[in-house]
Amino acid sequence: MADTTIMLVCASGMSTSLLVSKMKKAAEDKGVDAEIFAVSASDADNNLANKNIDVLMLGPQVKYMEKEFAAKLADSPTKLAVINMQDYGMMKGEKVLNEALTMLGQ
Repeated sequence: MADTTIMLVCASGMSTSLLVSKMKKAAEDKGVDAEIFAVSASDADNNLANKNIDVLMLGPQVKYMEKEFAAKLADSPTKLAVINMQDYGMMKGEKVLNEALTMLGQ
């Protein structure tokens, strides 16, 4: 099991797959043991219920769901962030990974 679990949420779970690949590569290069995966917004609750998620990152296209997820995570140690639109659009995996790790104090 990975030390850190990062879940990205987008509209369909497909558009973040390239970003996940780049984040995994950046984690490997840094020697970070992380499970990084993407799901659709409709699958996020199921994953939150069944996995120990350290960081939940919302894609810019589902930013409108931030308050909803903040309420769901209020009693949870899971950190929540919206991925910067430019970083997402340019698929800056290392920068997004660094943001998640910073939230965890790493």
